[in-house]
Amino acid sequence: MRPVLVLSHEIFNRKSGTAITMALTSQEPSAGYPLTYEIKASGLPKRSWVKMGQIRTLSTLRLKEKITQIDSEQLSVILDGFREIIGP
Repeated sequence: MRPVLVLSHEIFNRKSGTAITMALTSQEPSAGYPLTYEIKASGLPKRSWVKMGQIRTLSTLRLKEKITQIDSEQLSVILDGFREIIGP
């Protein structure tokens, strides 16, 4: 499975058996913010961008190990970008 950014809280993930995610890519995108956002976190094997338009609910059984965690500032930027995409 390709890497994803898990947005949902661990309690939700455990109780529902699903996780709300956004796709990650290591290919530099042609579209910028708010469609993509480069994340900076230690532990990422490659330079990575979140694709905010590719939100998915996945079974937690499909998720493998946790690689890293982004800080709250980056999460805020990502959620603001998603709100910009979906509108008021």
